[in-house]
Amino acid sequence: MIVEHAELTVEAGREREFAEVFGKAREVLAEAAGFRWAELLRGAERPATFLLLVGWESVEAHTAGFRESEAFGRWRALVGPFFAEPPAVEHFHELGARFSG
Repeated sequence: MIVEHAELTVEAGREREFAEVFGKAREVLAEAAGFRWAELLRGAERPATFLLLVGWESVEAHTAGFRESEAFGRWRALVGPFFAEPPAVEHFHELGARFSG
């Protein structure tokens, strides 16, 4: 399992609208082969910054599978107009099961 870590900076004043539209964008993500889950978090100190975490089967499922598909165009058409700058994206290997206290 790979976790995509994407820091998204949204234009100031459009944060609520972005969060609402993201619900539709998540449905597009869910159609992708290799998609496992997605979570969107909003910055406490920087409220125009969102952290998108997406679980993928592999890096390739994201980079070659999703990003090269027509679904990526639909996803980007929904969320892209809100971006104040290009997203910063990295991939991380899961090292174990999630835990909670």
